[in-house]
Amino acid sequence: MAYWLFKSEPDAWSWDQQVAKGAAGEEWTGVRNYQARNNMRAMKVGDRGFFYHSNEGKAIVGIVEVIAEAHPDSTADDPKWECVDVRAVKPLARPVTLEMAKADPRLKDMVLVNNTRLSVQPVTEAEWRVICELGGVEP
Repeated sequence: MAYWLFKSEPDAWSWDQQVAKGAAGEEWTGVRNYQARNNMRAMKVGDRGFFYHSNEGKAIVGIVEVIAEAHPDSTADDPKWECVDVRAVKPLARPVTLEMAKADPRLKDMVLVNNTRLSVQPVTEAEWRVICELGGVEP
């Protein structure tokens, strides 16, 4: 299993909206960055990801699971843009803020800490465990 982080502005797509989609999940649409798209192309069904509220809150608030591998993004006019489908798994007991991640030396190499602009990014297994610990959930 691989681990990822999905960023969304809560006024555009929030954790609560993701949860409301239930087991059916939702396409992770609107990504128009080649590196982020390529990250989604690498995802497999069953991979886990953190749901991160960007701009407002700047915090990891939940865990999602990839339920459909990369396919054309239904919001794009150009077929080169792809997305995956994700479903909410569980919220973090305590949101993990960007400030908390930057302050923890175990996360000094995490993409989120070093490239806050990338909307879909890989997370190492070690980083996954640290964030889960900080967030009060089992990895």
